[in-house]
Amino acid sequence: MISSAKPHPVGVIGGTGLTTLSDLEITGERQVETPWGVPSAPLVDGRLGDQPVIFLSRHGNPHRLPPHQVNYRANLQALYDSGARTVVGVNAVGGIHRDMGPAQVVVPDQIIDYTWGRASTFFEGDLQSVTHIDFTWPYDDSARQILIDAAGAEKVPFSGFGVYGATQGPRLETAAEILRMERDGCDLVGMTGMPEAALAAELGMRYVCLGLVVNWAAGKSDHIITMAEIEEAIEQGMSGVRRILEVSIASLGALTPLPQCS
Repeated sequence: MISSAKPHPVGVIGGTGLTTLSDLEITGERQVETPWGVPSAPLVDGRLGDQPVIFLSRHGNPHRLPPHQVNYRANLQALYDSGARTVVGVNAVGGIHRDMGPAQVVVPDQIIDYTWGRASTFFEGDLQSVTHIDFTWPYDDSARQILIDAAGAEKVPFSGFGVYGATQGPRLETAAEILRMERDGCDLVGMTGMPEAALAAELGMRYVCLGLVVNWAAGKSDHIITMAEIEEAIEQGMSGVRRILEVSIASLGALTPLPQCS
């Protein structure tokens, strides 16, 4: 799984605060175009030791794109064209499982897609043949283990499992919707997990989710969800997310690239 060749850049999709990793050297910023349009924000290039990293703000900079209007195809294509073969999607999520409360880090292993109407595949239009990717395991297991090991080493409170339920947004869910998702087997709820994971798989990229629980999902607490509690959980939990990335980036970059789908 580990390559001895020159490391590929690791793509990190998340918020702008991720560029404050310790010992990270920012080397440039560039706007790019893809056949699918422009990504959410300029790509920010950096180095963490000898490992190149490319950061992309999923919702733009400033934060302006709602989850259903993110150009996921352009984002993943831009990272792929820039050499990234492993991508970490940092996602703010709501906790459904009793062990996944605010400020907890989660590395999920499965996903259920409840989104609709999003441009969700590269394989459409004037095709010579139809392509069906295998999506049995949506998150790369080798990359997951690296994040799990890093969380344990850094003593960050985390769960190394979970089913991510991806909803349409931008509104939060009803209590009844969360109950339905819990019956379906979901442990987490978020709005940006799909089609990001599937598009990465179509490109043959290793993709892993690093989730930060920012609130209890609807009906899982005795009060309504407020932005104040979400911001408090982000402030408490992001230091752990950054520490996990800091100690895992080099190992993620050393993973052998997967073959591209065709």
